[in-house]
Amino acid sequence: MALIGPLIAPYGVNEQIPSETRQAPSPDHWFGTDHLGRDVFSRVLFGARDILLLAGLGTFLAVLAGTAIGLLSGYRGGTFDEALMRVFDSLLAIPALLLALLLLGVVGPARNALLIVIVFVYTPIVARVARSVVLSVKSKGFVQAARMRGESETWIIFREILPSAFPTLTVEGALRFSYAIFLIAALGFLGIGVQPPNPNWGLMVAEAREHVFQTPWALWMPALAISVLVIGVNLMADGLRRVLRVPGA
Repeated sequence: MALIGPLIAPYGVNEQIPSETRQAPSPDHWFGTDHLGRDVFSRVLFGARDILLLAGLGTFLAVLAGTAIGLLSGYRGGTFDEALMRVFDSLLAIPALLLALLLLGVVGPARNALLIVIVFVYTPIVARVARSVVLSVKSKGFVQAARMRGESETWIIFREILPSAFPTLTVEGALRFSYAIFLIAALGFLGIGVQPPNPNWGLMVAEAREHVFQTPWALWMPALAISVLVIGVNLMADGLRRVLRVPGA
């Protein structure tokens, strides 16, 4: 529904109806209207597609980059592996929101910059997860047999090790997706990243905060949407963990 939201939204994303400002939820405006007369339900639908696309693409790229780095680093080991992991440990010591703020301060608070931020913030932790799987399987018999057959490093990593890492990385990707959704919403609330009048859920909460006593529904609805989506993605990740029988279920 979120992906097709703009197709079913009853009003335009920034359509203002001056005669219907601060309208409570009703059959005409399911989530009410805000202080500018914009339909909150329509803006939530538009914001859903935006946050899902940004978080989904950013997470996908982070998982790709982290998997490639983690598999290569874990398989080769040595000084390269140790140095890279120390760099990643340093990045992981910084809270994700603070690291995102630092990055946006460098690249600028643009919508597309959020993709760079998500990739940079979540690649290190995906890489560590991928590396841990490599370390647990690279000494096993099927990997040793591939080495004895003279298979190339690339063949061993992608044909022997990656299938073993796939379930764990799938679950990790789902978890990072939920974190990315929350991060985008938090940055929007702080006024960084997606800029007005774009319907970022966090930005909608921030704008409605100034009129919370007149239009509380304009704050509750996007806040509820964030909560429901994050909880839903986490439940999906937990379901994947159980289906794929990843340790920790």
